[in-house]
Amino acid sequence: MTWIHSLGAEEIIFIIIFLVLYLAYTYRVFTVAKRVGQAYSNILPKFLLRSAIFALLIVALLGPSFGDDKKEIKAVGKDIMIAVDLSASMDAYDVAPTRLEKIKYELKNIVDAFNSDRIGLLIFSSEAFVQCPLTYDQNALNLFIETLNTGLVPGSSTDFGGALSMAHEKLTSEDAPSSQQKSKIIILISDGEDFGDDTEGAVSKINDSGIRLFSLGVGTEEGSKIRTRRGFRKDKSGNDIITKLDSRSLENLADQTDGEYFEINKNVNEVRRLISTINNIEGELKDAKTVDVSANKYFYFLIAAIILLLLDLVTTLKIIKI
Repeated sequence: MTWIHSLGAEEIIFIIIFLVLYLAYTYRVFTVAKRVGQAYSNILPKFLLRSAIFALLIVALLGPSFGDDKKEIKAVGKDIMIAVDLSASMDAYDVAPTRLEKIKYELKNIVDAFNSDRIGLLIFSSEAFVQCPLTYDQNALNLFIETLNTGLVPGSSTDFGGALSMAHEKLTSEDAPSSQQKSKIIILISDGEDFGDDTEGAVSKINDSGIRLFSLGVGTEEGSKIRTRRGFRKDKSGNDIITKLDSRSLENLADQTDGEYFEINKNVNEVRRLISTINNIEGELKDAKTVDVSANKYFYFLIAAIILLLLDLVTTLKIIKI
């Protein structure tokens, strides 16, 4: 026999208090009966009966488990590929402390929210790279998220096409019927300044596969300068570069794939709404197996205790005769 709960300090203290009080009560009844010269042997059955009731309740509370039982365990989840823009514009500080630092903080919330799903991480600017393949390992994901910076990828411009094509490839590399593709999701995180030429082709592949693309824009329409170690990033003419959020391109991508656009700016943070929306998407049955388990049989002991309690209530024993 195994136990669901262990006998802790609270249970032990409760048992001791019960025994002390009940023994004190029993001693008092025995003493009174002896003083008046009456028999007190009938007290013993009541004492044993109530002690049995108490013991059965304690056993039921601890959750005794015995015998074999079968239980089917199903693993249902989604595959989520997150593509993070690491172009130079993500160092802009119109969203404090910077666009990228804000995203790193929110990415940890996203990973925590989907702890039963597989999540992968892509990084891109003009080229795309797999930072972390699809995994259930949250610790590994958070470690990779912590190391994100704009120096990890070459180039300073943004190309959505390469990142979306790679995300599509990683999500469809495993054989799965098309009916299950609805549980595969891409989250594209960027400020929306796309300078690539292959974006439309990548979006068409994603749409044809039934994969949903959700875009998360970070930045403001007013924009800001891009701080570097030597001041601010400048264009070829020597003027400070102002990077602005291009929400239209991100909205357009989401609309083409039955997805939705979300935004982080100075006044709005829609990450919670993004998490809620993805949570409402039906997951895919990943695995199902039947295992042997021990069933909690507390109710047997509880029923026995109730029966004895009723017996105690309807039974009257006279210990003093006048």
